Amino acid sequence: MERGIQISMDGRGRVFDNIFVERLWRSVKYEEVYLKEYGSVGEAIEGLRRYFEFYNGERLHQSVSYQTPAAVFRQGTNKAAVTTLN
Repeated sequence: MERGIQISMDGRGRVFDNIFVERLWRSVKYEEVYLKEYGSVGEAIEGLRRYFEFYNGERLHQSVSYQTPAAVFRQGTNKAAVTTLN
């Protein structure tokens, strides 16, 4: 709170706060978990690690103009660096 950061736990913004998380976990379940039969917790962790690498680095997302989240992040980082340099 001393930095002026507030976490929305209820109220008007709550629905919108949860949309991203709900869509992400739906994708994880239907594209990874429900398709695999993990033999151990270690296999599940490794499968999820690979999935998130794919999700962020290779899978194109309609909501960001058919780019990957990693590409969008790099663009934002590059824009921020250019802005700070100017």
